[in-house]
Amino acid sequence: MSFLQRAYRGDIHIDFVGRRRMWFTFSAVIVTVSVLSLILRGGFNLGIEFQGGVSLEVPNVNAVSVTDMRQAIADLGLGAAKVQTVQDLRGNEHLRIETAELDTPQREALKQLVAEVTGGEVGEFDAVSATFGSRVISIAVRALIIFLIAVTLYISVRLEWKMAIAALAALFHDVIFTAGIYALVGFEVTPETIIAILTILGYSLYDTVVVFDKVLENVSERGERHTYSALVNMSMNQVLMRSINTSLTSLLPVGSLLFVGSLLLGATTLREFALALFIGIAVGTYSSIFLAAPLLALWKEHEERWQRIRRRVERKGGAGEYAAKGIVSPEEDPVKVAAAMSGVVARAPRKRRRTR
Repeated sequence: MSFLQRAYRGDIHIDFVGRRRMWFTFSAVIVTVSVLSLILRGGFNLGIEFQGGVSLEVPNVNAVSVTDMRQAIADLGLGAAKVQTVQDLRGNEHLRIETAELDTPQREALKQLVAEVTGGEVGEFDAVSATFGSRVISIAVRALIIFLIAVTLYISVRLEWKMAIAALAALFHDVIFTAGIYALVGFEVTPETIIAILTILGYSLYDTVVVFDKVLENVSERGERHTYSALVNMSMNQVLMRSINTSLTSLLPVGSLLFVGSLLLGATTLREFALALFIGIAVGTYSSIFLAAPLLALWKEHEERWQRIRRRVERKGGAGEYAAKGIVSPEEDPVKVAAAMSGVVARAPRKRRRTR
């Protein structure tokens, strides 16, 4: 039977908790890189909605390059302007120009210059106040705080409060990593990006809650015969393919929006939204499997109940480094090893009664 077939049946034995140092180290590295990118790059590449200013879009009839357009605008004294190519639904190329707030003479001079260089018909400027961006951020922060409080209370009541803390730790890991990608690569942050980030928070928590619910189910059914690490490993192996399939079915349409819609068809308005979703879903799947669950197991193993169960497991067959993982030594009987790898504590054979 192939690995995928066994994975779909939950008949695999990956030691997620035993390799927690590797997962934690990797997460620490990407969080550090993300924070350093935010510091060294001076923050995000904020869109015009957050900085304020005016934007102008014109058909690129003369097929002028972005570099030439920037140089022409710089000669006008507007060197800080942003120029990028966009495409409409018909595939026609346009140039979008974004600058700081301009007075009337500067606007007229810019419109005349853009018309001469591109050969296209210039429309009206779209003006955006910087207060709009501050309002978006303020609303997003309030929504995030309410969301986190509600989720913490729900998971604490439905599952337990330590699971809520582990889920929030994975959540912040996802947000920091996504923000670091934007800062490192220089992607523009728009209101669509904020909406996408708020969306991926819910997805990340959904995946984590599915894992924790399975852990709680196994704890209630088998809690006195296994260590907590063994129960977490058992649960992770049982829901691994469910988590991966859920992520793939989410990434496929989001990837279509990102790569087909924005890059091939030119629907650039979808790019910022789809990009944040794609990164967030991918890293959210990783954190729910390799970060939240091992972190919970590490925390729960310090409880008196689970320390007592671990000592009982070790007395019944655990030895050395294998005891730390809740499995028996390979020198023991292979049947015991196979049972222990699935989280089952080996039991001594029953004595037969003598017949007279």
